[in-house]
Amino acid sequence: MEIITLLSLVGTTDPGILVGRAVGWIQFGASALAILAFLIIVHEFGHFIVGRLLGVRVEKFSVGFGKTIISRKVGETEYILAWIPLGGYVKFFGDEMSDHEDMPEGSFLSQPVWKRLPIVAAGPVFNFGLAAVILSIAFMYGIDKPIRVVAKVMAGDPAEVAGILPGDRIDAVGEINVESWDQVRDAIHKSPGKEITISIQRSSGRMKNVKIIPKVFNTKTIDGQKITIGLIGVIPKTEKQAYPIHQAIYKGVVWTWNMTKFTFWSISKLLSRDIPADQIAGPIGIMQLAGQQAQKGFVDLLHFIGLISVNLAILNLLPIPVLDGGHIVFYSLEAIMGKPVKIKYQELAQQLGIVLILCLMALAFYNDIARLVTG
Repeated sequence: MEIITLLSLVGTTDPGILVGRAVGWIQFGASALAILAFLIIVHEFGHFIVGRLLGVRVEKFSVGFGKTIISRKVGETEYILAWIPLGGYVKFFGDEMSDHEDMPEGSFLSQPVWKRLPIVAAGPVFNFGLAAVILSIAFMYGIDKPIRVVAKVMAGDPAEVAGILPGDRIDAVGEINVESWDQVRDAIHKSPGKEITISIQRSSGRMKNVKIIPKVFNTKTIDGQKITIGLIGVIPKTEKQAYPIHQAIYKGVVWTWNMTKFTFWSISKLLSRDIPADQIAGPIGIMQLAGQQAQKGFVDLLHFIGLISVNLAILNLLPIPVLDGGHIVFYSLEAIMGKPVKIKYQELAQQLGIVLILCLMALAFYNDIARLVTG
């Protein structure tokens, strides 16, 4: 689906086009908000359910911030839907910062550290778990896997010049016998401007060797390093591959672990400025991508939800006061020292944390708006 801005809406006077675009934008926004709300609910439910299991009363469970749209009290807990869909919160009884000795029995801050730590960590843990479950479902449903059969040949590129046709199966690149598209791609990437022999099998079954010189293509890695690769101008066919449940679960867990490592690596590269700060996306950028993936298909959407769930978990684990990671740091220090960190230090750290979060949000919104304006 096309991503539109207010400028693109103004750029036409055809009522039919305007209505169609407006409906598409509404569907796009609804998909994105539904995904964001789902991730928030899972995160906050982690805090909620672990807190309840450990005997702490929950006063409020809110999806969103700001003015309440609707609320309902069930038992001891008020469930809230608020106007600003940029997060949520769980309000435990007695979780305001004060001297623990003054806290009433059964309140959050009166609980021993071994209870408070898992309650705080439960939100990110549930997001990691959600990613693993969602990706396991994706692998069971079936993912599109590129194979070494040519689906399309780009006009004027080396593959067309060499006589490669749609339907050709690539069996070898140079001296390398290939069994997967990844092997084909890697072998071609390593040969920019160098003549190579590609062994193909026609759809008729006839074997043929073709000489080809991959064109030189200059690009950048995700951390901004310049690299040169070879391209021949072919697009592979894809086949849907589904996995039995035990393999799907394994692959879902591995995918979540690899994405976790990749996200931490990306954060380190952002801090070292190897990845430019303009690559940071905020809620608008995430909503754009959510809408795009929802239009692409079920499996693409599952992959995207898993990705955002991992990112949400890691963001909340950063050791920044006001985030879960900041609370984990304070409670860990309390466990080590045998007493809580003084309230005045916690309050100062939280103020600094709020300033840092606001600065990051401002940067993310700036990047999102800049992308909308520039396309």
